[in-house]
Amino acid sequence: MRHYESSQRTNSTVDQAHDSITKLHNAISQALSHPSEQTLAQAESSLDHAIEAYGHAPEGSIGGQGVDLVEARLNEEKERLSALREQAGEFEE
Repeated sequence: MRHYESSQRTNSTVDQAHDSITKLHNAISQALSHPSEQTLAQAESSLDHAIEAYGHAPEGSIGGQGVDLVEARLNEEKERLSALREQAGEFEE
């Protein structure tokens, strides 16, 4: 089976930002299911990459198309990571 969606993508900076945020989502999910210093550090690193990718998203968009969605997804993941940090703090006490 072919994946037409991926073959139609232009690999724009918006697409790259979406991919980076998906990786962030996965890293946070991993840290939530297997909390450790390592998984939290990986999630933090993914956040840094996602923020950088988001910063470049407008460069490759046409009229800012898709940037709002990237921003919304990034903010959602920041909230998830914040909750994870609070949860990790509870484990340390």
